[in-house]
Amino acid sequence: MDKVKAYASEPGVVIFSKSTCCLSYTVTFLFQELGVNPSVHEIDRDPDYREIERALIRLGCSTAVPAVFIDGKLVGSTNEVMSRHLNGSLLPMLRPYQAQS
Repeated sequence: MDKVKAYASEPGVVIFSKSTCCLSYTVTFLFQELGVNPSVHEIDRDPDYREIERALIRLGCSTAVPAVFIDGKLVGSTNEVMSRHLNGSLLPMLRPYQAQS
């Protein structure tokens, strides 16, 4: 779907989420704690949300939400993001997007 590809290709960190999903909230909070202000698209607030879910699955997301993209590349869902965070490979990907303190 063109809408998903357009959103996913935005620069920086993009998260597809649902407003009622606790895992989406957790992943978004993690990025914020790491100093990144992600662009969050709550798909359940979009009239095409069923199509967006299907498109995310077709793109390779294990679950529709949360789906995290960095620089237009799919990082994955909660499991992939947390695994990268725990093994130290997430932070280097985020350095260009961290707020300067």
